[in-house]
Amino acid sequence: MAQALRALIAAGALAFLVAAPASGVALGPRAPSWAELSPAQKQILEPLAGEWDSLDADRRQKWLGIAKRYPTLAPVEQERVKQQMGAWARLTPDERRQAREQYKSINKLPPDKRQQVEKKWQEYQQLPPEKRRELTRNTPSPPPPASKP
Repeated sequence: MAQALRALIAAGALAFLVAAPASGVALGPRAPSWAELSPAQKQILEPLAGEWDSLDADRRQKWLGIAKRYPTLAPVEQERVKQQMGAWARLTPDERRQAREQYKSINKLPPDKRQQVEKKWQEYQQLPPEKRRELTRNTPSPPPPASKP
């Protein structure tokens, strides 16, 4: 369950960043390799260095959009983005898939329900780290997937 909660947390934390328009980054079939990134981009995207070249072009473009907006953020926001990027980089591929699915399902909610989810997320974000860890430990695990016949 901790993995699922981590995936949900990472999805919520990065949802607004990934969903924001790339603002000026040309979307196309090709995105730069790690070696082609500028030193500033490498510094910002450092948590993704080990897997950058294995990301698909769309994902690279989204991360480049985040890197482009990064210098305009307040220092506190920059630190938060770095922490969230590191958390995302530590997720397994399955946890990332779960996080993306969760994000898509939240996006499909009616506006009032989505507001409720956002409000709960904000409340969770305001909790002290100890309380968040406690909630993670006390959250029941989902049932195992049913075996196929």
